[in-house]
Amino acid sequence: MLATHLLVGCTTIDYASLKPGGFKGTLIVMWVGEGSDTSGDGKFVFVPDPRNPLTFTRPGDGPAKVIRPRVMYTDGGSVPRIAQVFKGLNPWGYAPAYMIHDWVFTAHHCIVDGKSNAQYDEVANIKFEDSALILGEAIQGLVEAKLVRRDDVAASAITSAVGSRIARNLWDVEGACARDKVSDTHLAQIELAIPGSTELFSARRGSAPKEIRKIAPSAKPARVLSTLTF
Repeated sequence: MLATHLLVGCTTIDYASLKPGGFKGTLIVMWVGEGSDTSGDGKFVFVPDPRNPLTFTRPGDGPAKVIRPRVMYTDGGSVPRIAQVFKGLNPWGYAPAYMIHDWVFTAHHCIVDGKSNAQYDEVANIKFEDSALILGEAIQGLVEAKLVRRDDVAASAITSAVGSRIARNLWDVEGACARDKVSDTHLAQIELAIPGSTELFSARRGSAPKEIRKIAPSAKPARVLSTLTF
């Protein structure tokens, strides 16, 4: 029943046939605030390590050969709570893969809203169907790196779910760039926790790290929840 529910209305993607992509760098996830009815257990932010930023290299010759996610809000895999009890289906089970997929959506939303920035150029040619393939390639990469166990049922269901009609409707939604922009206060918290970590983000906001820290002088450092280095 769970698999059927997740796959209804989905674009067919043969997860088993996807080749693995390659990760490099360090993933950092921070907690910056309490959750809510819509955001779950907390407000989480992906942060690139300023000395060793996370990158994902796709296999083959598809669009966006190398993807470098920037600072952004993230909720992991957005898996419904009722499904999280099943093996492989929890919002952080494939966290590095989710970060790549989240950034593809985040950058695309800003492109849809007419925002121009070199940060978005590397993903500008990605189509919706590519976004689902990229997640599958990233999960395959985690399996090949032996960071997660092979679970074709969960991985296939997740890959197909991000190709669903619901996900497709979210792909071209307007107004999401401004809505999802990391707040000044949270940027200050991030910068206090890891100095220089907002540098890759500053071009979009027009603020240097030192200026960001001045925005919210009473802010306390964000809490680093997880780091993973490839």
